[in-house]
Parts: sequence; structure tokens; C-alpha cells
Amino acid sequence: MSAAPSGSNPSEIRDSDAPAEIAPDPKPLGAMDTAEKPAQSARKPRPSAPAAKPPVSSAAISKPASRPGWSGLGPGSAKKPAARPEQRLTSRVVVAMQGVTKSYPNGRVALRGVDLVIPEGDFVFLVGPSGAGKSTVIKLLIRDELATKGAVLLDGRDLGKLKRRDVPKIRRKIGIVFQDFKLLPNKSVRDNVAFALEVIGTPRREITPAVDRALRVVGLTGQADQLPSQLSGGEQQRTAIARALVHNPRLFIADEPTGNLDPLISWEIIQLLLRINEMGVTVLMATHNAEVVTAVRKRVVALEDGRIVRDQVAAAYEREA
Repeated sequence: MSAAPSGSNPSEIRDSDAPAEIAPDPKPLGAMDTAEKPAQSARKPRPSAPAAKPPVSSAAISKPASRPGWSGLGPGSAKKPAARPEQRLTSRVVVAMQGVTKSYPNGRVALRGVDLVIPEGDFVFLVGPSGAGKSTVIKLLIRDELATKGAVLLDGRDLGKLKRRDVPKIRRKIGIVFQDFKLLPNKSVRDNVAFALEVIGTPRREITPAVDRALRVVGLTGQADQLPSQLSGGEQQRTAIARALVHNPRLFIADEPTGNLDPLISWEIIQLLLRINEMGVTVLMATHNAEVVTAVRKRVVALEDGRIVRDQVAAAYEREA
């Protein structure tokens, strides 16, 4: 038998059948007679292991120190939705609505005590019957209207406390598309997309590459010089999506984006939105399309009579038993 490796105790392997080369491995020691085990544990104090491997020990200590911020993402976090806004409100939450009520002078109450948190990178379907409050939620998020009670926060900014001159700046954090596209009819696809950057004073040298990237994402590089009238409905919606994406928004809002499209083209648009979400863009989509919502199985927030009645992940359009 060869000599025991340096640092091993020859007495520990004297009665063992294992070769001397693997004697330091704890597994062969586990196979020894039970009478020898107490003596071995006494001769092999635990403190020696950290001393022999200080880098591993320090790494093991540093990992827990970096984990508290991710505690809301661990197993079981779905059972504690109230903890999520507290844990990630400043750095990871894109939208937070806290006790939001919206009423109008005619007495109609559009939203009633709505609490909603949308973390960065989420994909949320906003569903509900007509008049449930979906459009009001969107109007509050783009700061087209103000909440009567409660707070609406976008990327950490309280929209109700913004000064008028700051509203255009906060709206640059949002990209939005509608079912009727809202393209400029006399401008090409490229110019429609570039217009979103031109109006905020982006330098020309930055506009061209940004537009090219957006058109590649939506698959319209070959149609860049065409007018909207020369495009199909799906291509027009892709142009609108590129325009909404070109300034790298924190939140992408799609308000019934498939409402004017046939089922096949609608599905292509949904696939595009899913790819955009996979790129890290937070997506909020208001829709009545039950088939799409049920097939995609993303987070579903359901409104009825101005209240959130359901907030589920990997959900169908209708509540399932």
C-alpha cells in the first residue's frame, strides 16, 4: 500500500479496506465500524475545515448578504403579494397604485380603492367588461387624468405630485399602442417611428440607429420606406409598436392592440409583445380577447365595477375552479 497523503492520519485508515489515496474522503470513513466513529470525530475537529479553505468560507458568508433584496421572489412569494411592493418599490417596481379611487363630477365612480403593483419585467393582462375601469387605469398611468384619492406611482414618481412641466418627461418612460394604430398617414414607416424621438429633441445621429433597431425588432426593415396606406393592418400595428419602443420605455401599454385585426394577425402581434417582454420590457395589455389571454397564461388582473376582483399569475381569462 502506498503512503498516506500529507495531512491524513495513518491511524484512521489502518483498519480500513479503502485505498490510502481516498482515505481523506469522508465517505470511506462513513463505512468504518461504529465503534471507531466517535474516536474519529473527536480527532477531526470541525474548525479545521474553514481554516483550510478560507476563500470558500468567505464566499459562503457573502452570498446571504446579497439575498435579502430577492426574498420576495423566492418560493411562496405568490402567497404574500403585500410584501412585494415594500421589497421592490424603489428599484424594481414600475407601476404602483395605492388605494386609488377615481370619480367624476357627474357622480360616476370609475375606480374604487385599487391597489396594484407591477414589477419590472412583468407581463400583465388587464381584463374586464366594458366600463370596468381598464381605460381609467391607463389614463391615470399616462397622467391624462389624476386620481381622486390614493397614489399612482410610475417608476417611483408620484404622478399626482408632478409639476406640469415634468409631465412630458415622465411620459417618455411609457410606450403605448392603441387598436387604431394612430400613424401619421403622410409619413413613411421609418419617419413615423423617428417622429417619437424628434418631438423630444433627440439628436439626429441617435435617431437613425434607434429607428433601425426598432424596425428590426418588429420585422419591418423591408417596409421602412412605405406609407401606412401601403401596409396591412398587422404591419401598421407593428409600426405603432416600433414607435412605442424606440425610446426604450420602462412601461409598454397595449390598449386593445388586436381589436381591429383578424385572429391570425392578432396572434402574431401577441407573439411580438411576448418577445418584447422577454427582452426585459414591462408590458401591460388591456384586452377583451379571452382566447389569447387563456392561451398565453400570463398574469391576469380582472376589474369589475372599478374594483380588482382577481389578480392571478399563469391565469386564464375567466376564473377557473
